[in-house]
Amino acid sequence: MTLDEYQRAAGRTAAYPNRGNNLVYPVLGLASEAGEVAGKLKKVIRDQNGHLSPEQRQRLLDEVGDVLWYVAAICTELETSLEAVARTNLDKLASRAGRGVIGGDGDHR
Repeated sequence: MTLDEYQRAAGRTAAYPNRGNNLVYPVLGLASEAGEVAGKLKKVIRDQNGHLSPEQRQRLLDEVGDVLWYVAAICTELETSLEAVARTNLDKLASRAGRGVIGGDGDHR
């Protein structure tokens, strides 16, 4: 499956107010789901000294999937493809690596 195929399939499950003209909803969803990823990992660090059980690993991956869904929804709201965003990001990172600024603050392309 390509990223664009995923984006189209994810879009078929998107049901939120004013879809197609509502960037706020998926951005807030992304923040929420990213927080769930962080929260689950925080509890693993606190309760299991950082050692993921297979079940915790799967729960973490499930939340990462939710993050991906919201990223795809944001791309759809911005009328661009997830694949184009991924490609642009890799080009940016390759440029930074080539200039030796991969560990920078992110303000320079």
